[in-house]
Formats: sequence, structure tokens, C-alpha cells
Amino acid sequence: MLSPLETSLIALLLIVLMFGMGATLTWPRFQELARHPRAFLIGTASQFGWMPLLAFALAKLLELPSEAALGLIVMGTCPGGTTSNLFAHLARADVALSISMTAASKVLGIVLMPLCLYVYARPFSGAALPIPYGDIVKTLVVLLVPVAIAMLLRKRLGERFAAIAEKTGSLAGLAVLVALVAISVVRNADVFKTLTAPMILAAALLGSVGMLLGSFVARLNGLPTPQRRTVSFETGIQNSPLCFAILVTAFPSANQLELLKLPLLYALFVLLEAVIVTAAYRVLDARASQPAVINPA
Repeated sequence: MLSPLETSLIALLLIVLMFGMGATLTWPRFQELARHPRAFLIGTASQFGWMPLLAFALAKLLELPSEAALGLIVMGTCPGGTTSNLFAHLARADVALSISMTAASKVLGIVLMPLCLYVYARPFSGAALPIPYGDIVKTLVVLLVPVAIAMLLRKRLGERFAAIAEKTGSLAGLAVLVALVAISVVRNADVFKTLTAPMILAAALLGSVGMLLGSFVARLNGLPTPQRRTVSFETGIQNSPLCFAILVTAFPSANQLELLKLPLLYALFVLLEAVIVTAAYRVLDARASQPAVINPA
């Protein structure tokens, strides 16, 4: 069971992240998305299509225990997180698309996340560990409140407030995420010693393969490079804090540590993987910008 400190950190993290994200949003942004929906639809289909299926396939192929499998699938069905916006910026991707996808996926997730769980998580649930669909939907709806408040404040207080709130939300959210993972690992070191090689492999592959699949689908559909990178990040980088909150608030306390093991491990791996992918993109950009050298005859 998580301590009150860890539970409070999860709540604080989500409020800060959702508020910061809401400060980046305006109605014209959603109107622009409606006028040019192609990249958004491709990315959303990849996010809610590939990731739950990938989590399910990893759980089956690696024969994960039921609780570990369920935690991984909840992670895979979560919408994208604000961390993807940061990496989209660093990788010179389409940041506006990334922010729009992150925001819209929260709303779509109210329907699509329970639907994906119904399809993929049932084989790993049962009478002893049922899937609390109603509580999951309630959590998703409640977390839209700080987004709405931030959007209203942006409209009233202007762009300067939005810039400060966005930066504060991103930095504070990342700091609390690192602190939460560190505290959980230290406090529950004995639990994490029970991690098996298949569990570690599943957590490592979920984000990395998700990014590869997102990039592949975007390339297959002819999206330009900045949008391909955005779809890649939005597919592979799921909202870890949202997953933590759902597992803590919706599932029995006796099962929480086992359910959280793989999502916590995924959060560590996906940050490292996103750093590597971003560095690779920057190297490719640097090489592409170098003038061609013409050898004299």
C-alpha cells in the first residue's frame, strides 16, 4: 500500500500537470485542429490503437502475472502526457500538434480508455481483482477540472499568465514525477527486487516499440517529418501520472504495489528512451543542415 505522502504526491503531480496543460489551450487551437484533422486522427488512432494492443501482446507473450499485466495494460491505455510536449519541443517536432493531441486525448480517453480496458484487460482480471470502470471514468472527468480552470484564467489574464503557468506546470510536474518514482523505489525496494526479466523487458519495450510504431504509421500515411516525430512521441510516451492516479484511486489498496511496479518502471525507461530518440533526431538535423562538400575534379 502507498503511503499518504506518495498518494499526495500523485494528486499534486496531476493537478499541476493538468493545470499547466490547460494554460496552453485556446478554443482557436481546437478549431484549427478540426479544420486540419489528418495528423491528429492518425496520431490518435496510433495512440489508442497500437499502445493497448502492444501492452496486451507483451503481457501475453512474456506470460506476465495478472497484476503486473493489468498494470501494464492500464499504462498502455492511458492517453498521452505532457512529457511528450517537452520532447516534441526538444526534438523540433510539431509542438502545436503535440499539445493539441495531448489535450484532446484526455477528453477522448474518457470513452476510449475504458473501452480499451474492456477489450484488453479482461483476461487478466477476475472476481478477486475486477476492473472498476466507473471509478476510472470519474477520475478522468475530475482531472479535466484543472484544465478548464486554467483555460478560463488564460482567457482572463492573458498570454503572460499562460507562459508562466505552462513552464511552472512542466517543471514542477517533472520534478514531482522524479521524486515520486524515487520515493516509491526506495520505500518499496523489497517489492521491486521481485521484478523478473520478463517484467523488466515488458516495461522497456512498451515505450520504445510504441514510439517506433507511431513513427512507422505516420510515415506510412505521408506525414512530414515534424508531425511524424510528434506522433511517435505521443504514441510511445503515455501519461504515467494519470496511470498512477487511476491505480491508486480506483483499485484496492492491497493490490496497488503489484499493479504499480511496471508503470513505475515504464516511467523510468520511457524518459531514457525519449532522451535517446531526441538526441538521434538532433544529430540527424545537424547532419542535414551541413552544406554538401563538392570535391574538386
